[in-house]
Order: sequence, then C-alpha cells, then structure tokens
Amino acid sequence: MSKSHGQSLLVTDPGFARELEKKLPELVTLNRLARALESKARVRVEDIVEKDGKSFPLISIVMGSEDPTAPVFGLFGGVHGLERIGSDVVISWIQTLAETLEWDEFSRDRLKKSRLVFLPIVNPVGIFETKRSNGNGIDLMRNSPVRADEEPAFLLGGHSISSRLPWYSPPVRSLEEMEIESRVLCQVVEREMFQSKCAVTVDVHSGFGSVDRLWFPWAKSKTPPPHLEEITALKQLFDRSHPHHFYQIEPQSKSYTTHGDLWDWLYEKHAKVAETTGGFYMPYTLELGSWIWLKKNPRQLFSSLGAFNPIQPHRMKRILRRHLTLFDFLHRAVISSETWLKADEATRARLRRRAMDLWYSEAS
Repeated sequence: MSKSHGQSLLVTDPGFARELEKKLPELVTLNRLARALESKARVRVEDIVEKDGKSFPLISIVMGSEDPTAPVFGLFGGVHGLERIGSDVVISWIQTLAETLEWDEFSRDRLKKSRLVFLPIVNPVGIFETKRSNGNGIDLMRNSPVRADEEPAFLLGGHSISSRLPWYSPPVRSLEEMEIESRVLCQVVEREMFQSKCAVTVDVHSGFGSVDRLWFPWAKSKTPPPHLEEITALKQLFDRSHPHHFYQIEPQSKSYTTHGDLWDWLYEKHAKVAETTGGFYMPYTLELGSWIWLKKNPRQLFSSLGAFNPIQPHRMKRILRRHLTLFDFLHRAVISSETWLKADEATRARLRRRAMDLWYSEAS
C-alpha cells in the first residue's frame, strides 16, 4: 500500500488530533516536515496501522538519486514504542537536512549521486500507547523467521508465552506472517537499498547500557558475520576520521542474542541478491546508553519512559545533536565506498585478524 502524502495524513477528528499532539507529537512533527519536503523528497505512506478505530500512517521519506544502484544511507527509529528517542533523533536529522538543502550546494550535490532513506516512526501505536510492543503486543524487533543458533536468554531473546510479557514474539515463517510495521520496514529496505552498490542503515534504539553502542550483525549468533573485513575497515575509517568519538562498536551478540531480528533477516535476504548485483549492505543498530541518564537523574525511574529517554530538556537537546557527526560520516562513507570497501587479500587478512582480536578472541 502506498498513498500520496496529501491524500492520507489529514486527521479530521479534532479529538484525535489533540491526542496526537499529546501522545505522539513525533507524528505531528513528521507530518509537518513531510509537507515542507514535498518538493525536495519522495514522501510515501507505506501503510496504515489501525487500532481502536484510529489510523496511524507509516511514513517514509526518501531524498536524492532515483538510480537504484546509487549508494544509500538509511535511518530508522521508533521500533519499540517506549524508545521514542529513536524517532526524535531521526526526525531531528531530517529537520537539519531540510534546512541545509535550502542553502548548501555541497549537500545538494551529494544527493545527486546518493540516496537518503528514512522511516522515522516504525511503531506509532506503541509510542501512542506508551508500550514497547506494537498494538498486537508483538515485539517488532523479534518478528522475523530468523532463529538464533543457540537458545537465547529466557524471555529477552523472544518468547511465545504471553503478550503481557515484554519481548513477546511468536515464531513466523514468512514475510506475510510478520506484523504490518515489520513488513513495511523490510519492504522499504528492499525497495530502496537492495540494488544499491553500497548501502548502510542505522536503527536507533535505547534502554541498554551506559555507553552508546553501534551494533553490527549477528543478533542470532556469536559467530562472525560474512562481511567482517568490511565492517572492520569502516570502523577503522571512522576511528581515524573521528579519533575522539564515543561509540562502542561491536557485534550485538556480545551483549545478547535473539530470535527474529529484522536486520538479520534483511542481511540474509540481501546476501542472495548480492550474488547477482555484487552490492554491499550493512545494517547497524545504534543502542543509546540510557542508563547514564538514570544515573544523572534517578527520578526518571518513576516514569514509564524514564529508563529509555532523556527527560531533562537540556539533555534531550544534547542527544538530538550528539549523533549528527556519525550520520554525516556514514552518508559520506557510502558515497566514497571504493576507499574502504575494496581491499586486496593481504589487507583483508589483516582486517580479519584485527576483528577477531577485537570481538571474537574468546570464541576462537
């Protein structure tokens, strides 16, 4: 399902409009921003999620080249409704881009040869209802057919016990059995990135640890993913370009494994496409270290959102600007992928040894 922006985002019920302003201001801001970007971007309502008689659009924004092989950087947020800071971070960068494109010739030139893809609010019902899952009680980040190599931690890795418990995710066998929100995320990635010569995505989450982690696949396995050399090359490029960055770059499995990870599912699907296209695709998860916010403001523990989101206004502003350097770097990196993506055998061997020392020395 895809509708033009103007046809589908009008909220005619004044009561619902007031509810959105209070419970889902991110959607109101995104709606306003999407209208302002109509001449600079391709705005689509990918589908509509219905809950209790209310309709919530799943809005994507795509900027730049329409060449399917063009390099792509994608940004996603709001997969878990309690982690609304992810949506806020994505929308903040879209706002920055919207203003920058008004005056910056360099930014406009970059988009002539690359593409930016945004799905800022993957789980609008979850945000609206202040809960982790979607409206059906499903944890969307455990909602694909992928199964972990070994049984993950009880509950945390996904379970079928009850939707009243967090991380509920009954097994699914195909895209058709996945939730609407999960299907839309996958369809956007496949449409906009699978033919690209180089694509990178970042999905913004929060609620784990006290440092900002940039996770790469797998979530299903403690074994190294197929593109370990390329991951290491990109990490080293980032380390050299921004030697004082604060990210802990590592495999997600170093923290925990799960069933059903959407990015594992897409990563595996892309591998089959890449046999023909030769393209590269790497999905990252940015896990914001929200525990540090609790340490600085323990009263947040008494709020349902406090464990996942900055509450103090000054801290919120800091988080919204904190990751702009990373996003800009990754956009530049996909455009200039020849400088780090291609390496001779000796260099690849060196990169792999480095990766194994960094992340898999215990397993080896």
